[in-house]
Amino acid sequence: MDDQPPRGYVAPPPIGPQGAPPTPAAEEVRPPPVLPAEPGERPPIGSAPPPRRSRLGGLLWLIILVVVVTAVVWYVLHRQQPVTPGRAISGGPMPVGTATVQKGDMPITVAALGTVTPLAMVTVRTQLNGQLVEVGFQEGQMVAKGDFLAQIDPRPYQVALEQAEGQLAKDQAALDNAGVDLKRYQTLVAQNSVARQTRDTQIATVAQAKGTVQADQAAVDTQKLNLVYAHIIAPVSGRVGLRQVDAGNYVQTGDTNGLVVITQLQPISVIFTVPEDNLPAILTRTHASKTLGATAFDRSGTTQLEAGQLATIDNQVDVTTGTVKLRAQFPNANFNLFPNQFVNVSLHVDTLQGTSIVPSSAIQRGAPGTFVYLVKPDNTVSIQVVTLGPSTGEQVAVTKGLDPGQVIVTDGADRLKDGAKVEVVQPAGQPPGQQPGQPGQNPGQRNRGPGQQPGPGQQNRSNGG
Repeated sequence: MDDQPPRGYVAPPPIGPQGAPPTPAAEEVRPPPVLPAEPGERPPIGSAPPPRRSRLGGLLWLIILVVVVTAVVWYVLHRQQPVTPGRAISGGPMPVGTATVQKGDMPITVAALGTVTPLAMVTVRTQLNGQLVEVGFQEGQMVAKGDFLAQIDPRPYQVALEQAEGQLAKDQAALDNAGVDLKRYQTLVAQNSVARQTRDTQIATVAQAKGTVQADQAAVDTQKLNLVYAHIIAPVSGRVGLRQVDAGNYVQTGDTNGLVVITQLQPISVIFTVPEDNLPAILTRTHASKTLGATAFDRSGTTQLEAGQLATIDNQVDVTTGTVKLRAQFPNANFNLFPNQFVNVSLHVDTLQGTSIVPSSAIQRGAPGTFVYLVKPDNTVSIQVVTLGPSTGEQVAVTKGLDPGQVIVTDGADRLKDGAKVEVVQPAGQPPGQQPGQPGQNPGQRNRGPGQQPGPGQQNRSNGG
């Protein structure tokens, strides 16, 4: 009992190190309790926020969103694709268009760009001065050589002609008189009645009179020629251009524009250039007296305008371009060629006999090189590498890799692969039993589905080179 402190006794603080009182311990600070707010009453400022909802609700919404997105992606990837022309049904054969390899002759041609050039283009000018009193042509008219074109006032030249004829008559009379005197002097000289010098002088007088008469005759012919020049005719056959001067104007020989321009249209020529590398083959054929055919096409190269032949080759190569000029001549019966028109020229140099010919649409290019898809009897395809020869744009010769009678794919090859199963589709409007690319069908016709493009590493070209 003695050890218990008396009531009301407060113990002194313990003595710390070095006799200093210890630091009092920090009292625990607790936030005041927050009472729930009444409905419609705002919580007091400075109070703690209400407790957050459980994370279980947010996790549930996240799971629902993931399920919905997964369902949409699965539907997009696995929905049934519509069957379109040129596309294969999943798991089924690929519909394709085919053609049979033909055996025939393939022309070897040289393509070039040329300009239509008339063989004759004449500017009709007056050859004497005078008033233009009549115009005898219509603009754009076709005229023949010798047709009347214009008339210059002939009256001044008619008067000059009459004056020259009068002078000619006068001098002709003087010549006749001198000739009579010469005969008389010759008789007297024979009779030794006059001196020989008198006769010789008369001989000179007669010669002078003859010269005067010749000059007068030339003056008469000059005036007659002027009358011919006053009546202007067409020097060549061709088409008349726009009239440069109207009737009533005074025309002179120094007028540079002339009266009108006449351009010859039948026949007409085309001047074109070819690389000098093609010159040896062309010269070999021309030296053998072979006629090289030439065909003119429009700017797009699809419509044939006229057929003709090579006329001549220039005598030198242009060192700046490495090309040589050639001229082809065309009859232009239907006036399809117009001067200064740009055309595509196909020069037929030679013909490759008995070669395999396929449509250009069948040629594919990719990793194997130049190849085609060969259709086997079991309706599967295999890649066949080929070597190409000359081409006409729509058809190409195959010098190695194919035999006549084999069937190749022409349409739908962009989604094929080696060993793929195919189904031959007959194009709409094609007679039964006829393969695409055979005679009777428009060459190069495609049956490709809408929006279908060549596959990677493949490209269809019309040129077989």
